[in-house]
Amino acid sequence: MDVLNHWIAEAASFVWGLPLLFLLIGGGLCLLVYSRFLPFKYFGHAIQVLRGKYDNPDDPGEISHFQALMTALSSTVGMGNIAGVAVAIAVGGPGAVFWMWVSALVGMSTKFFTCTLAVLFRGKDDSGTLQGGPMYFITEGLGKAWKPLAVFFSIAGLVGALPVFNVNQLTQAVNDILLVPNGIEKGFTTDLSIGILLAVITGIVILGGLNRISKTASKMVPAMVVLYFIAVLAILILNAAEVPRYLQLIFTDAFAANNYTGDPMFGGMLGALIVLGIRRGAFSNEAGIGTAPMAHGAAKTEEPIREGLVAMLGPFIDTVIVCTLTALCILVTGVWQTTEASGVTLTAKAFSDSIPGYGPYVLLVCIAVFSISSLFSYSYYGTKCLAFLFGTRHKHWYNYVYIASILIGATTSLDLMINLIDTFFALMAIPTMMATLILAPKVMQRARQYFTSLNKI
Repeated sequence: MDVLNHWIAEAASFVWGLPLLFLLIGGGLCLLVYSRFLPFKYFGHAIQVLRGKYDNPDDPGEISHFQALMTALSSTVGMGNIAGVAVAIAVGGPGAVFWMWVSALVGMSTKFFTCTLAVLFRGKDDSGTLQGGPMYFITEGLGKAWKPLAVFFSIAGLVGALPVFNVNQLTQAVNDILLVPNGIEKGFTTDLSIGILLAVITGIVILGGLNRISKTASKMVPAMVVLYFIAVLAILILNAAEVPRYLQLIFTDAFAANNYTGDPMFGGMLGALIVLGIRRGAFSNEAGIGTAPMAHGAAKTEEPIREGLVAMLGPFIDTVIVCTLTALCILVTGVWQTTEASGVTLTAKAFSDSIPGYGPYVLLVCIAVFSISSLFSYSYYGTKCLAFLFGTRHKHWYNYVYIASILIGATTSLDLMINLIDTFFALMAIPTMMATLILAPKVMQRARQYFTSLNKI
């Protein structure tokens, strides 16, 4: 197992090298400048679209704008925001948070373009159903000659969509917050038992298809975001005196890298810190990875720009808001300096120290809902990848592999799981960003038409 872990860690470090960094962040910056900062200018209009002002039940698609965003958010607002941030701070210190912010702000533009393309170039599967996602906007937008790129994305997506990291961290949370404090010794048996329970719950929902997934997510995610916000806000109020100091430290440490404890990259600690922040930011908001376009591509709309605007709210919610709350919670309580814990255990320690007794249980409820909702969404992404590769009649087989992988995620190490998903997220990002950059003029052409007609109303 150690050999496998080492090999996958090396693979993750290799694919998350300088070329991918330029592709994700450099490409996102190019899109932001090329669009003349459009995502920020029409933020208010995006909220109106999300609220249903422009909904038409007769439009093609399967789910509403709101349901599409909640489905996408159910996979991003979760362990990436709670455990992923903790991993970033444990290794990189406060400065990692700044580079996660950069990833999110750039990611808003990337999400706008990729999810607009998901509707603009929807294709039909072999059953005649409209589908969206990178594999479809590659083949429909760039032509059949580019299908190998779409196939590459879909193959990487089969592994990237597996829920192993989320399951791993939820299992760790149940052990550390619920079982161990109550005298129950954790081990393989308890991990496997948790995995079996999660597999059963997940199976009940995902076998019901996208409508059941989106309806479940649209009910679960908003309520848990509010609960998590209230809990973290309480912790920040209790430690209010420390908040300004750490907000300042996030900015200063981002360029000093004084608290980075990992291996140097690109000649120094700063380069390694930037990569760490961007990796964790990408894991948090998935901008440029290609998962969200698969959810947004199913939205009921004839106007691609509207869906792109709704989609861009995702990185703002999950990284700028939720990740920042988690980061400040960990920083102001001082647990990042007083414990060797990482991942969800570090976040749990912050809750425990600030809200003794109830704090860890509130966190466990939020983690459980976030993680379980993400289990539902990722299965949908995986089935779409399999359907593209082998046809819709075979897509249900992915659900069985997916459910089995829950047991693997529950019983293996954090490092192995996070490096595995990091590797395949990187491989998914390559075709997604390449196609998006090539097709960006098509998006801007449609955007000019849309906003011209909008201004006439």
